[in-house]
Formats: sequence, C-alpha cells, structure tokens
Amino acid sequence: MAEVKMYYEKDADLNLLKNKTIAILGYGSQGHAHALNLKDSGLNVIVAQRPGGANYKKAIEDGWNPLSVKEAVKQADWVQILLPDEVQKKVWEEDIKPNIKKGTILSFSHGFNIRFKQIIPQEHLDVIMIAPKGPGHLVRRQYEEQRGVPCLIAVDQNVSGKAKELALAYAKGIGGSRGGVLETTFKEEAETDLFGEQAVLCGGLVELINSGFETLVAAGYQPEIAYFECCHEVKLIVDLIFEGGFSKMNNSISDTAEYGEYVTGKRIITDQTRIEMKKILNDIQSGKFADNWLKENQNGRPFFNKERKEISQRTIETIGDRLRSKMAWSKKQF
Repeated sequence: MAEVKMYYEKDADLNLLKNKTIAILGYGSQGHAHALNLKDSGLNVIVAQRPGGANYKKAIEDGWNPLSVKEAVKQADWVQILLPDEVQKKVWEEDIKPNIKKGTILSFSHGFNIRFKQIIPQEHLDVIMIAPKGPGHLVRRQYEEQRGVPCLIAVDQNVSGKAKELALAYAKGIGGSRGGVLETTFKEEAETDLFGEQAVLCGGLVELINSGFETLVAAGYQPEIAYFECCHEVKLIVDLIFEGGFSKMNNSISDTAEYGEYVTGKRIITDQTRIEMKKILNDIQSGKFADNWLKENQNGRPFFNKERKEISQRTIETIGDRLRSKMAWSKKQF
C-alpha cells in the first residue's frame, strides 16, 4: 500500500488568508479554539454566536463582540460553520445562503451536511473542510503549547482553483499543520467519523465498559473495584496505544494481561460483532442513520433524551462520580 502524503508547516502558506475576514459561526468547543488560534496566528476573525447561554458569555469574556450569523456572513470572505450538525440546514437556509457573497469560501469541520445533502452550496463558492482530529479544548491547548492536533482537509468545490491551498492555510492557522494534515473527501470523512463514533469510540466503548462493570457487580464484587478495573484504567491503556500503538501497550502491561488479551479479545469481539459493524456502516453509507438523527431532532429528541437520562442514572456513573471526587489531580478543567 502506497504511503499517504501528509502535509506540514512548510506545505501551507498563511499569507493566503492575510487579507480575508474569517467568520466563525458558533463559539462552542471547536468554535472557540478556531477563533482564538486564527486570531493568534495574525488573521482577521469575527465571531457569530446567538445571545444568551454559556457560549455567548464565553465569547464576550474572550474579548469578542459576537455578531448575528446574518451580519457575520455579510462581512466575511470565509465562512466557517461550526454549529451542531442538526441545526446547520436551518441556519444555512435562513441566514447564510441569502447573505453569502460570491467568491466566499464556505468551510466545514465535519462532512455531514454536505455528504447527506442537507446543504447544497451555490456553484460560485469554494467548499472545503478542515477537521481537527481532536476536541476543541485540545486544539486550543496544543496550539498554545506550540504543538498541533492533526487535521483532515477536503475540497468539494474548487471555484478559485486554490481551494486545497486555502484549506492547508486554514489548517496551519489553527495549528493543524504542526501535527500533520491528511487529505480526504467529505464522503470519506463523514462516513468514517460516524462509524468510529458509533462502533468504537462512543457506542462500542461505553457499552463495553458498562457491561464489564455490571458483570463484576452482579457476580458480587465491590462496585468500586469493578469501576477501577473496567473504567478508570481505560485511559491508562488508551494513552499507551495513542503513544505507540498496540505494541507499546503490550510491552507496558504484564505478560499475564497480554496473554489474556490474546485468548479473550476475539471472544468479546466475535464474528457476529463484525457483522453488526458492517450493518452499522451500511446504515451510515445509505443515509439511514442521518435520516433517523434528523427526524429525531424534528420530533423533539424523545429517544435521545430517554437514553441520555438512562445512562446518567447507571450505577457506574454514581460510583464514578464519588471516586473521582476524591481524586483532586483529575479535576483539570479544559
């Protein structure tokens, strides 16, 4: 397999953005990081955030004068949409599409709304994506530490002929080219991101942790012990994998644990699990998941809210809250 090209600092020209007004729409996790990093990179940034709520207050505290989406779009040469996936179509139709200038760069950090045709941009716009592979607080912190969270970039429309170069420049502005930038497509990013979240990072991991915890508690073991074994230590293992892959993790654990990995892993992740993973991917590729999620929001999120409440009331959450409250070193706020 050919090695994929990664782009770094030397491959990106920040000067391409020097004379542009960049509007960051939304001041949440990613929004605040992008806005502050771009500003610290010497670029002209404005912020759109609706009044009220914690994000508006934070924007004020960080020194911004938040505008409405409509006003920010009118002023912008670059519109970066960092709003929740499920509200982007409405904001696009009401506030962005009627006010965006010809030749503006329209940019996203997730491929969802382009991939599933919730937003269909005008043909006179460059349409690109810059997606940091980490949460906003980490994007900001890494930048401040002279490091960077790796980014994905993609081009959907290249009217200017410089869309890729512009995406690389933006990635450099938020610190991404320090960590490395990889080119993808809106389709690939959206589908792999949704699959990773559902099958592994969120859906899969949460249920694996909770099932292990409940198995031990049901067998009569102390819930505090079960929490440490099935939840607390997950970060320690994942950090090792993050730093050096499975090999570093295996070299860092006991031979007993490594042997247990080899004889037990495939009993947990079975052929049936892999069949379900393929079904999950098919639901994403076909648009079924996107349709269900958008309908869930249109109907007031009954299933979403029920599941969120149920998870918050699980025994593992109660035990975890109590144990973490005793760990002063774990209370770092982002």
